[in-house]
Amino acid sequence: MKSLTEHLWFNTKNRQEFINITPKVEDLVKKSGVKEGLCLVNAMHITSSVFINDDEIGLHQDFSKWLEGLAPYGKDKYKHNLSGEDNADSHLKRTVMGREVVVAITGGKLDFGPWEQIFYGEFDGQRKKRVLVKIIGD
Repeated sequence: MKSLTEHLWFNTKNRQEFINITPKVEDLVKKSGVKEGLCLVNAMHITSSVFINDDEIGLHQDFSKWLEGLAPYGKDKYKHNLSGEDNADSHLKRTVMGREVVVAITGGKLDFGPWEQIFYGEFDGQRKKRVLVKIIGD
């Protein structure tokens, strides 16, 4: 069995961003030499997310609007922020969008459905954060 563990690093310009990381993950699958297996991609920070969806700007704007409606940013809105933080909304947004994805590798490639892409979702950005990519298989 082969395996590869790598980290992708991000330092976003904005507090909230969605970044298509599919090409970077595909490069790591190729580097791993795995032809049949699994690829785990997970956010290593509790205010960021990894998820699969369509790469369409309108949809990403819809995500932002929807998430802000569910958990609006605000220093005085949440008990968590009483500890000196201002990112309680980011924790909630991460919970909704998810921590990780697992994608099958078939024939040396990520085995996606139509339009599927892997995204890094940042909800408390403007500082360095990482994503773990773990590939295992034959």
